[in-house]
Amino acid sequence: MLASDELVNSSPAMTVDPQGSDPPGALARVAWTGFGLLSVGVGSVGIVVPGLPTTVFFIIAAWAFSKSSPRLEAWVLNLPTIGPLVRDYRAGLGIPRRAKITAVVMIFFFVGLSSWLVDGWIVRAVIIGTAVMGLTVILAIVPTKETVLRSRDSS
Repeated sequence: MLASDELVNSSPAMTVDPQGSDPPGALARVAWTGFGLLSVGVGSVGIVVPGLPTTVFFIIAAWAFSKSSPRLEAWVLNLPTIGPLVRDYRAGLGIPRRAKITAVVMIFFFVGLSSWLVDGWIVRAVIIGTAVMGLTVILAIVPTKETVLRSRDSS
């Protein structure tokens, strides 16, 4: 495994601002770091709470840390279970098919359960609408790792 400094320095695209703007000031770094830590916290809760996504919050955390703290960014990228998923997503590989299937099944289960438990059609409509947006992102926007790898191999 690469040392955290090697990981950050091995891919300058991870931490370089594509617009070429100046590095953020101290207040901005504190805000980005706080946002990253909040994302890590929510993602950590998702590890133990069924239905709450985990990886997406660590992807957000790595992005926030890329704007504020290369050390914390490297920490997220080197986490044993989550790190490879975040690195794959950043590399344009998307998420594995198994993760997509799990996400879709969890969304259907928890949206169905939530819709059944709540009163009021408006609340149900909001829950179902949010689920449709999430499913659209997962199925239509986020690439499937195996498909991306297969298309790269055939090129």
